[in-house]
Amino acid sequence: MSDPAWQPSAAVVEAARVSALLRWLAERRDLRFADYEALWRWSVTDLGGFWNALWDWLGIPSTPRGAVLADAKMPGAQWFPGVELNYVEQVFRHVTQSRPALIAGDETGRRREVSWGELRRQVAALAATLCGMGIGRGDRVVAYMPNIPETVVAFLATASIGAIWSVCAPDMGKRAVLDRFRQISPKAMIAVDGCRYGGKPQARLELLREMLAELPSVRHLVLLPHLDPGLDATCFGNAVGWAEATAGVHPLQIRRVPFDHPLWIVYSSGTTGLPKPIVHSQGGVVLEHAKLAAIHLDLGPEDRFHWYSSTGWMMWNVQAAGLLAGSTICLYDGSPAYPDPAALWRFIGGERVSVFGAGAAFYQAAEKAGVEPARAADLGALRAVGSTGSPLAAQGYRWIYEHVRRDIWINAISGGTDIVSAFVGGVPTLPVHPGEMQCRCLGAAVEAYDEGGHARIDQVGELVCTKPMPSMPACFWNDEGNRRYIDSYFDMFPGVWRHGDWIRITPRGGAVIHGRSDATINRHGIRMGTSELYRAVEELPEVLDSLVVDLEYLGRPSYMPLFVVLRAPETLTPDLQERIRRRIREGLSARHVPDEILAVPAIPRTLSGKKLELPIKRLLSGQTLERVAQPDTLANPESLAWFGEFARRRQATAAVRGEGPSPGPSSRPA
Repeated sequence: MSDPAWQPSAAVVEAARVSALLRWLAERRDLRFADYEALWRWSVTDLGGFWNALWDWLGIPSTPRGAVLADAKMPGAQWFPGVELNYVEQVFRHVTQSRPALIAGDETGRRREVSWGELRRQVAALAATLCGMGIGRGDRVVAYMPNIPETVVAFLATASIGAIWSVCAPDMGKRAVLDRFRQISPKAMIAVDGCRYGGKPQARLELLREMLAELPSVRHLVLLPHLDPGLDATCFGNAVGWAEATAGVHPLQIRRVPFDHPLWIVYSSGTTGLPKPIVHSQGGVVLEHAKLAAIHLDLGPEDRFHWYSSTGWMMWNVQAAGLLAGSTICLYDGSPAYPDPAALWRFIGGERVSVFGAGAAFYQAAEKAGVEPARAADLGALRAVGSTGSPLAAQGYRWIYEHVRRDIWINAISGGTDIVSAFVGGVPTLPVHPGEMQCRCLGAAVEAYDEGGHARIDQVGELVCTKPMPSMPACFWNDEGNRRYIDSYFDMFPGVWRHGDWIRITPRGGAVIHGRSDATINRHGIRMGTSELYRAVEELPEVLDSLVVDLEYLGRPSYMPLFVVLRAPETLTPDLQERIRRRIREGLSARHVPDEILAVPAIPRTLSGKKLELPIKRLLSGQTLERVAQPDTLANPESLAWFGEFARRRQATAAVRGEGPSPGPSSRPA
């Protein structure tokens, strides 16, 4: 039980939004709670009472409400039947002339402000353009856009008319984008001609042409000349330029939709098949994100909020949620370390950002680069630093306190694209203990389950959620009978959501995430299915088979090796390694290039032909070969010998360096 590294002052506790909620509950509902833990227990015990009260406290506009939770089963919970609302209506409740809605910067030093009034005008104009194209309720509008104001405008315009939004970042390769968009048959696309990253322009026009040729459902294109301002949209035939699509003054006609109407489709990759097209509902996102923004990020109208993200990460969606709280959201496009490792910190200081977040890998990279944020920028306005994507080790906390601010609230959160929110996180009324998230989020009935399905305290177990949350997926697109949805989250504990993380709930109510318990690749917070990588790699004629695992270590950098079986008489030359890396970089993303490529005699497979991803991951995490795999369940048990020897060599090297294996619960043999 370590001493806290930070304790909230009386002034911080008084000003916290969660304190305002507690006062409101006492005054309006005659409900009084001794501490946050008691509030959390009520929120997961009386689901109807909590979410109904939260809705009233947040002031979300909608049609009159009746039942909160008509059916509490998982999956298939039915929230707020009969209620109609719209995400965009909640956003524009906060229109003001006293502060901007958006501030945008990029690695070139360009800066833009967008007022609330101008944001509303552009959203209304683009919505009118989309309607003129015949886009309506339920149609899919996809975007190939970076983290710039136009992307926020496009999202809000799409949502305002009841259409369904989906976005991929322009640093994603053709295969990765098509694997996502082809599943949902979009009717319109909004895209840029290119982007910049790390000082290098990345033209995307030809790639865009190739993608559109393989997306026959797309009937309309809105083209933004982002890389070449002089580009004429007519180079794409009947494409409409961004300036034309957002010209003029139009009434903003927000269309309310049922609570469970789709808002967006995001993608979370499993270990087999195409990326999962996850559908989240308008109502579920509005309610969950308004809660997350106000309570667990502690955002309000006076805040300037920036979470460094690409549009391909769910944290872009969370960044947009700042608008639900009336905050100014500060967007940044490009590398956070260009032209030097302190670039993003200067943006944070220059824009007087009050709440800043990034992936844990960002802080680790800044520490390694010797960045001194407090010397590089005036961070006097900064009151909170957030982290997610992978576990932030205790050393990361200490570095932030030493080099950013000693009196700052560190708010580490963990959730996932699947719920597009957080299961565990923080509030500014609790102390901060290095390496530990402060609490389980309100309304999230999170436990650490052992293999028998029993909740444990202070033991590493499977992260589960035992009761429904509004932002759990409405469905997966084109998932007949909800089969893939059920297999993804309810395979191990029927009726209980299993997320795929290892978690430990501490005796004081905090949480420590110990990495993924499944075989999904999680690089810098961006999840990718192993099957996507296999498709890219195994198209090379030299590669017969492959296997990849992503190992997360609390307190150390993750390690992602790629094992390949080569066609005889090929050898793993430097040229072949570079071609494999280039195939992954161009087809998927630079984030998912492996740390090491190794040639192996064979890939272990089950009798049914499945690759032994999770057992090999557990083996390389420190478990014994005997515990992770039973030879009589394998088609080629002799293939395990190479991996067993490789694991022994790695563990011996780690022991010499004084490093331990990644912690995790005991596992059933495969």
